[in-house]
Amino acid sequence: MIPTDESLLKRLAADLDDAFPLLLDEMQGLVFNAARRWLPGRQDAEDVTQEVFIRAYKALGRYDPEEVGELHLRPWLFTITLNLCRNHARTRSRRPRQVELDTRVDPVASVSVEHEAVAAIGVDEWRQRLAELASGQRDAIVLRHVVGLSYDEIGEVVGRPTGTVKSDVHRGIARLRTTLATEETT
Repeated sequence: MIPTDESLLKRLAADLDDAFPLLLDEMQGLVFNAARRWLPGRQDAEDVTQEVFIRAYKALGRYDPEEVGELHLRPWLFTITLNLCRNHARTRSRRPRQVELDTRVDPVASVSVEHEAVAAIGVDEWRQRLAELASGQRDAIVLRHVVGLSYDEIGEVVGRPTGTVKSDVHRGIARLRTTLATEETT
């Protein structure tokens, strides 16, 4: 059973080493999915996801138990994620381009590889659509519809008022609908 944020915070405050795997179990998929929408490659998203949890572990180790108990866990974790994705995007142009490896080792595995390739096309198309949005809209949509944060939590992550976040989500969705309608007619 996955604990609630409040019970998980209590456990993290009491025994970080014992409770941190629960945090990983609960949040690593969401962190990876968000990073995958913000970054161009799967490897980039995996690297950022690892770094998010390394930084979270180190930070939690430095906090007093009272500070850990008062954290807003999901917004705090996605603030780290968003900042690392932004940093990664800034430095990406200075590094050699990474190429995805062909994972087909045997014919039996090709079915799952084909499935992954088809799924990746959809992810790449959505990532491209999201990349065309203003960064505030893109961040708000990913945090709302990929990660599932509340508007208040998103506001906390991006440092904007809740009303602005709602507006960003609404305008971003409207722009995505327009983009999809244009794609369907061409």
